[in-house]
Amino acid sequence: MRDLGRSRGLGDWYKRQYVNTLEERRVFDVLRVKLTGKKLSYRNLCWMTGTRVFFLSGVLDNLTTSLVMGAVVLAIGRDSPKFVAIGFINIVVAANAGGAFSPFGDITTLMVWQKDKVTFLEFFALFVPSLVNWLVPAIIMHFGIPQKTPVAHTETVRPKPGAMGVIVFFALTIATAVSFRNFLHLPPAMGMMLGLGYLQAWSYFLQRKGSRLGNDDMVLNSFKQIERVEWDTLLFFFGILFAVGGLGVMGYLAMASEYFYVGLGPTVANSAAGVMSAVVDNIPVMFALLTMDPAMSHGQWLLVTLTAGVGGSLLSIGSAAGVALMGQAPGQYTFFSHLKWSWAIALGYAASIATHLFINASLF
Repeated sequence: MRDLGRSRGLGDWYKRQYVNTLEERRVFDVLRVKLTGKKLSYRNLCWMTGTRVFFLSGVLDNLTTSLVMGAVVLAIGRDSPKFVAIGFINIVVAANAGGAFSPFGDITTLMVWQKDKVTFLEFFALFVPSLVNWLVPAIIMHFGIPQKTPVAHTETVRPKPGAMGVIVFFALTIATAVSFRNFLHLPPAMGMMLGLGYLQAWSYFLQRKGSRLGNDDMVLNSFKQIERVEWDTLLFFFGILFAVGGLGVMGYLAMASEYFYVGLGPTVANSAAGVMSAVVDNIPVMFALLTMDPAMSHGQWLLVTLTAGVGGSLLSIGSAAGVALMGQAPGQYTFFSHLKWSWAIALGYAASIATHLFINASLF
């Protein structure tokens, strides 16, 4: 478990480093301006932002993706609070669903991958169930969005030099981590740290070139981006390791495993874990399950990966994306505005479980 905690910490840390650098290169600002400049209706814009969040969350940090798209929704819907509320709910559901089918999409998927419960390629068996989880509430909420077209914005933003290089090295870092795990049988954390070496080398190249040309926009100080990493998140994770480890030593996790996975069965237990993650948080729930280590098939491990990832969408406080967006739009996106559509999100949750049980039946 100590190795799992260290690898997970490095995984989250390297990704935040790249995300911060992409933000500094104005990549997210360019994306925001392009979306707000399109002359589309509120309904079309809601689908467009949700689609981008769903796919970007599988690669980027789902919290950052939610905040970027949340800024788009706020800029577009300044005259329509109803659109902002539904748009934010759509972003939260899409972010959590998009992070469930990729090892790099969420903390819980990374933890499951690090523990060898599911291989890299097996995660993509969750793509269709994750898509269903987002589409069902999105289709229902579609009819609650105003049928108006907002005024398009004409702002112009250009990325800083070297932005495309950062994107390329981010993709190479993911490929390196996967290759280290699958082909060299080395910890993915080694590939992640090598990926940070890519970024440092690119930063040095841009600094030298920017100084030579006298172009301040080209200069990239990667150490400044390290300062912006949320170290409190790593301390929070350490606290979870400590607390859950203590419950394991005292025997409470063994009792819980006996009750849920032997008494109720793994399918019911894994479905309930997702609902629990909406209240407690998916990280301690998944870490407790990995500590219990119940005997389950690959299909069941994929099921709990899915439910722990998307279950947080049931409540606005169930995921980091929901909590952050409540702070981004106070008074417009609230706990109760999200709760109003929880029934639709619950239908998507149930539909995603049923879809997984049907299309991935051979894995059980």
